[in-house]
Amino acid sequence: MRRLIVGITGASGSIYAVRLIDVLRQRGIEVHAVITESGLRVLDYECGMSQEMLAQRVHVLYPNADVGAAIASGSFRMDGMVILPCSMKTAGALAHGVTDDLLTRAADVTLKEGRRLLLVPRETPMHEIHLENLLRLARAGAVVMPAAPGFYHRPETLDDLVDMMVGKILDRLGIEAELFTRWG
Repeated sequence: MRRLIVGITGASGSIYAVRLIDVLRQRGIEVHAVITESGLRVLDYECGMSQEMLAQRVHVLYPNADVGAAIASGSFRMDGMVILPCSMKTAGALAHGVTDDLLTRAADVTLKEGRRLLLVPRETPMHEIHLENLLRLARAGAVVMPAAPGFYHRPETLDDLVDMMVGKILDRLGIEAELFTRWG
């Protein structure tokens, strides 16, 4: 079974993480998740979802303060990690090697082990420091995928927009899922 980590921060866009988790589970992928305190607040505000509700959707939900959890170690076997949405605070911490919580530690381990790390920032506009941090992470091996869905598939609903972005994330992870109409 494939195993992925989903990190959720306090940036807007929790709906993307919820949909990604649901699709991963439908595909038989083991999902380990970690969410920041501000991520919990945004998840509740945007999706009406509590920590307990999130825990029911994943295989394991780790406390962000538990820097000794399994996902903090390079010996924990996993296929990659997606931080969705990725706040500029988290991107800045990762870009400068500051790993003072489980989410940033797991992402740092993902990079050092040469595994796939996808960062999905939803911030706009971005200033020079944001861009420099994201560039630094891209140079270190992370894939930066701003939450910027396309419109060529002619979305009719919010779900269509979310599915397009989640589909693009799954493409980068090598996971088959036809969530949107591809350009012909």
